[in-house]
Amino acid sequence: MYKLLSHNDLDGVGCGILAKLAFGDRVKVRYNSIGGLNREVEWFLDNVKDTFLLITDLSVNEENEKRLDDYYKQGGKLKLIDHHKTALDFNDYDWGHVVVEDEEGNATSATSLLYEYLIKHKYLEQKDAITEFVELVRQYDTWEWEKYENEKAQRLNSLFFLVSMDEFEETMIRRLQSSDHFYFDEFEEKILDMEDDKIDRYIRRKRRELVQKKVGELYAGVVFAESYHSELGNQLGKDYPHLDYIAILNMGGRRMGFRTIHEEIDVSEVAARFDGGGHAKAAGCSMNDTAFNLFVEGTFHLEPLREDARRNRFNVKDSSFGALYQSRSDDIFLIFQEEEHWIIKKNDEKMEHSFSNFMNAEFFLKRYYEAWLARDDVFVKYLMDRVKN
Repeated sequence: MYKLLSHNDLDGVGCGILAKLAFGDRVKVRYNSIGGLNREVEWFLDNVKDTFLLITDLSVNEENEKRLDDYYKQGGKLKLIDHHKTALDFNDYDWGHVVVEDEEGNATSATSLLYEYLIKHKYLEQKDAITEFVELVRQYDTWEWEKYENEKAQRLNSLFFLVSMDEFEETMIRRLQSSDHFYFDEFEEKILDMEDDKIDRYIRRKRRELVQKKVGELYAGVVFAESYHSELGNQLGKDYPHLDYIAILNMGGRRMGFRTIHEEIDVSEVAARFDGGGHAKAAGCSMNDTAFNLFVEGTFHLEPLREDARRNRFNVKDSSFGALYQSRSDDIFLIFQEEEHWIIKKNDEKMEHSFSNFMNAEFFLKRYYEAWLARDDVFVKYLMDRVKN
């Protein structure tokens, strides 16, 4: 018999699907939150014998780590497979297998690592449909789907949340067993199109609620949201690239998610400050007292960031005429090019900073003044006032 304990997200459930394809009725699968895994492990060690324990996409606490090692040394069958760098210490054990990047430098997922393990030990035969499914899960979990513009990976995750976990699992197992290639059926395509529209509306609403907060040396965008964390964090990161990361607070679940679009930022390090973890681009943690004080109490009084004007014809970014920005303190900023540099005028006075390109000048304004691109009518009035003077 086999027992699989895995995470309750797409990557974790992907592992459960592979385990059932490999072992059928001989495997029992339990999906867990990060906090729930240790209770499951304790129950297994106290009550179960003669069963191969597989743990995927999650790692245990220090007490269970020691107990699992004792279980293994006494002849118990055990394998922990993970891809988070916070779990790399488990490679010190014969039963641990943690790989963050493969030999080609590609980020791994728990599903991709388990697939390799099952094929290597001849528990499962390689098949195109399964390989394609595993790659979609890997790309979504590592955010490589965006680099490759593979919307199919994002839609797979949307489908995962649109149906029950049991239905998703059952449908995927049946499809992977019977089909030569992975696909969405006609009904799934329709509901996914509807879901895309719903996500767009949700993001537009949450964009108006985002506040900016300096936490340590980094600048965070903070938003309260209970749904679509990955899509929301990704889009807000693109809309406000002057922010180092987006912190998404789920007050009902008392959890926080962190997302970044920047290569130089590792949000798993941010999450680790609050006893959490994850990947460089996506991480999370429970909302402990420190996190609550910083991100809830510390931001509740802040005004949301103002959005840039979106329908301008004249006041546009990177323009040779200059681009006009406003701030809450009623300051007016003009970004314009002067010879080889970009200059900022604040209330008609040149600031001491100069920049190599427009993007850097705008980054400076948004980061330190929370300024936004003014509407055309404000820009035209500004120009007319200068002409009169």
